[in-house]
Amino acid sequence: MSSVDDLRLPLPDLPDPLPIPTCRSGQGDAPPVATVRPPGSKSLTNRLLLLASLAGGESTLRYPLLEADDAERMLEAVAALGASVQRAPGLVRIRGVGGLWKTPSGGATINLNNAGTATRFLAASALCSPEPLTVDGNDRMRQRPIGELAELLARLGAGVEFLGEPGCPPVRVTRPASGLTTEVIEVSTTRSSQFISALLLVAPFLPRGLTVRLSGTITSASYIHMTVGLLESLGATVRTSEGLRVIRVLPGCEAFDVEVEPDASGATYFWGAGAMLPGASVSVSGLSGDALQGDSGFPELLSRMGASVAVREGLVTVRGPERLAPVLADMSDMPDAAMTAAVCAAFADGTTILRGVRTLRDKECDRIAALESELGKIGVVVESDVRGDPDVLTITPPTGGVDCAAGVAPVEFETFDDHRMAMSLALVGLRRPGVLIRDPGCVAKTYPGYFADLASLY
Repeated sequence: MSSVDDLRLPLPDLPDPLPIPTCRSGQGDAPPVATVRPPGSKSLTNRLLLLASLAGGESTLRYPLLEADDAERMLEAVAALGASVQRAPGLVRIRGVGGLWKTPSGGATINLNNAGTATRFLAASALCSPEPLTVDGNDRMRQRPIGELAELLARLGAGVEFLGEPGCPPVRVTRPASGLTTEVIEVSTTRSSQFISALLLVAPFLPRGLTVRLSGTITSASYIHMTVGLLESLGATVRTSEGLRVIRVLPGCEAFDVEVEPDASGATYFWGAGAMLPGASVSVSGLSGDALQGDSGFPELLSRMGASVAVREGLVTVRGPERLAPVLADMSDMPDAAMTAAVCAAFADGTTILRGVRTLRDKECDRIAALESELGKIGVVVESDVRGDPDVLTITPPTGGVDCAAGVAPVEFETFDDHRMAMSLALVGLRRPGVLIRDPGCVAKTYPGYFADLASLY
């Protein structure tokens, strides 16, 4: 059994609050030209770590997200459950358990801090554990809903017991002793697509696989497409029909060697910066047109706001217009990019309407409330539950635009221990002087080097 504690990469010391220098182009210098490659995708890394750990043989992940807290928590968990983990620069090798965790007698408890993806995936993986598996986290994780996934596991025959607040971690899951009670499960609209992805990821390691039938509105369908596409790319047998309404995963998933795409959610901040800075040219490398991640479509949204977008030779480049236009956009396929879109909209000429945002309430913080409070500090009005619809958000800049004068009063943005709030709000500082980011170290959850990369735009 491997430990990864001694292999963690420290986050460079950052002042708290962290001042964000304005872009030099606002001081008469030429607009920035920069190229950035974000770390490996968190979504893909977590899926691949689970699949590699449950598969038989040795798998290799190249350019995964290893240095971030979410990945560390997942690595610690799979090692505690019997997978052998070996790390080297730019890759991780995992020898899996062959479909059945090596859970100690009496069961195991794993603490995943605030890593929501890992929490949901590993809770479902209790179907592959011979002993009970308890999944827990920090105070915020103990407020985040997992009841819908627990109900699905119970319908499959698992024993489910909430050890604290009903519907939230900690939750103890015991796999059915005599096998699943059904191999076909009906799933209506869920609060998170991760509940569905969790079932699909463990399906190849169930004796007869699993069929998932979806009804109602499919939440964040792009992430389910990602899971299905990833399984297919690794050689698992997946059959879909009726526009993803029926997904059948057959048993079997062998060890693999795969390169992880850069994190498209992390890329949105740099594409957004390119759009927000007039005349700037900001490129992200490593994301191709056939990327599995829904957030790779964010440049198209920026093009509708007036930015120029070019795709060539492995680069996606966004160039900033003189002024950004407001937009009506559906964020259902890229909810993690909604905060980036909101910050860009704060500098547009009019009200932007974002749809498909209801899942933001259940993230690392209530991101809708956070956007309302923090963008309000610079005069931007964020309204939610528009006309009673919890899926709609509007962003209206102040009359005359955000005050970016040299003598404007400083503003400190709270980040609520949420990496994506910190990274998106930092973009405001590229345009507006006097911006400080509280608790900047929270970006270690997915992008420890974020502020170093952002400095290329100062």
